[in-house]
Amino acid sequence: MPDPDVVIVGAGAAGLSLAYHLCAPGGAVPLSVVLVDAPPGPLRPPPRTWCYWEPPGGAYDSALSASWHRLRVRAADGTATVSDPSPFRYKMLRSDAFEALVGRRLSDAPAVHRIEATVSAVRDAPDGGAEVLSPDGRLLVRGRRVFDSRPPGRLPPARTTLLQHFMGWFVRTERPTFDPATAELMDFRTPQPARGLSFGYVLPLDPHTALVEYTEFSPAPLGTEEYVRALRHYTQETLKLGEFRVTAQERGVIPMTDGHFPHREGRSVHRIGTAGGATRPSTGYTFAATQRQSRVIARRLRAGRELRMPTPYGAWPRAMDAVLLRALDSGRVDGADFFTRLFRAVPGERLLRFLDGGSRLHEDLLIGLRTPVVPMLRTVVELPFLPRREPPPPQPTGHEESTP
Repeated sequence: MPDPDVVIVGAGAAGLSLAYHLCAPGGAVPLSVVLVDAPPGPLRPPPRTWCYWEPPGGAYDSALSASWHRLRVRAADGTATVSDPSPFRYKMLRSDAFEALVGRRLSDAPAVHRIEATVSAVRDAPDGGAEVLSPDGRLLVRGRRVFDSRPPGRLPPARTTLLQHFMGWFVRTERPTFDPATAELMDFRTPQPARGLSFGYVLPLDPHTALVEYTEFSPAPLGTEEYVRALRHYTQETLKLGEFRVTAQERGVIPMTDGHFPHREGRSVHRIGTAGGATRPSTGYTFAATQRQSRVIARRLRAGRELRMPTPYGAWPRAMDAVLLRALDSGRVDGADFFTRLFRAVPGERLLRFLDGGSRLHEDLLIGLRTPVVPMLRTVVELPFLPRREPPPPQPTGHEESTP
């Protein structure tokens, strides 16, 4: 087989999304694609959940597990703020349904080939293009361009590095308990850690079924028993679910860092997904930015244009994220109070655009006035003088995204 135009390493959210958009109907330049997936085993992640917001009628709506037109945030004292973010809906997409949807498109594309292999390295080839190598140094495949979606081996140097880490249970209750129209985005009726913040997260599928998660933004993940204790307390003491059974479990770690993720590792090697900077540092959301990144790459390649890797978030949103991360990590801002006030003061649609990096400058400034101004300004002054340090290696994750 001649060298393909594109090689995609990894068949998670980023790799599958890029393959999906590259194989969209139409296009001036037909492309040959090889998708390299990890074989069954520890390198292939278990089923996981991605959540994002967009108007109805999105590309993946037929595969959604659920969507919600109301969002709720609860303060530490239980006071609830409910917002309608129209025209957006908050959407839940399970990885197995997404893989099946993408697989159907790829199976109809004759220029796409899928292989299973363990990849140890991706590098520029001496005579042009790029090559993908196995752990024993064997050449697996060459291509004109390689897009590597594997999680980064190390996080970049940063002034602030937190982790969003969580465990979630899919629960089935004996009595009807949940409101299927409302997603509980942040419930701060959880014991707060000494550093960072914690919250509960509830995504109802029907009156008896929901994904219930305990989430922290803090420097290090918890042990399994600590997550279990936190979930038991939240489901029994806070939500008072009564009798229920756990039908599935998810657990994961998402980096929240103001470090810079390089988009390239050579002339013909590019990083996508979290490794390519698609994770929003202040929230951990990744899926929507991955779609934007994939669409731009596919559109440029299919049109035969020069590839300039898209930046998932601009300089201004990244600067705001750096300030917020430092303010949370230093304790200058109380995280539970900060997010509660933000959701209470800002209309839902505007806030979601802000969280996705799509709001305008004047809207950002108005939202900024709703935050603790003095602690944030102190952080703005401090940031340029803070050194960027190497964080510890990231923990493996079995869940790429389901919490903010």
